[in-house]
Amino acid sequence: MGNSAPETVEPARLDSASGERPVSIVVDRHELGPIGTNCYVVRASRSAEEAVVVDPSGDAAQLRLELARLGASCAAILITHGHWDHLLGVADLAEGTGAPVHMAADERALLENLPDLVPAGEPARSYTADVLLAGDETLELAGIGFETLRVPGHSPGHLAYHADGCLFSGDVLFAGSVGRTDLPGADWETLVETLRALTDRFPPDTVVYPGHGPPTTLGTELARNPFLAPLRVS
Repeated sequence: MGNSAPETVEPARLDSASGERPVSIVVDRHELGPIGTNCYVVRASRSAEEAVVVDPSGDAAQLRLELARLGASCAAILITHGHWDHLLGVADLAEGTGAPVHMAADERALLENLPDLVPAGEPARSYTADVLLAGDETLELAGIGFETLRVPGHSPGHLAYHADGCLFSGDVLFAGSVGRTDLPGADWETLVETLRALTDRFPPDTVVYPGHGPPTTLGTELARNPFLAPLRVS
């Protein structure tokens, strides 16, 4: 799957009822890399001069051109987890912008050893993260407050980032599906408990920006996602 044109997602349009607090941040979604992994450019407003990039998963040059088009510099890079398809553009974007890379401490080795972990023939560069996270931190980046959440199940050190009613969920939760649990370090029961904690903690109108596929809401997934059935009967 090739790179796609950026899609600006308006979180407020996903609200399920009138009168709910509108989401103010602006999120641009890019499908990058060989399997179309989502990368998000997040700004406090359309006029913001800084942006945060979540999971730079492909062509860093394309991302830098997009940032220039938006008139925003890259203030920080946030990584949800250490699977190769979420990391392909990290080194080039970090070196090209000077933005610090934030990721889970216990998945840092996956970025540092990335060339050994990608499929054969896939170019990749290693990088050492600048800020190591454990979850439950608050990050003030580009005028946006991000809350870090430890969300294991798909990978042991997986993080999600919550900001202004938006949840950047990585590969924990998708529209109509969830992350794989047949990979090293993954576990189905752990993933179910992670999803239970997320749906208990955040309101149904929380907008979910997943690692693959379109955005959704926690309420929609709790009501319709077949993989969340254990949560509906407990």
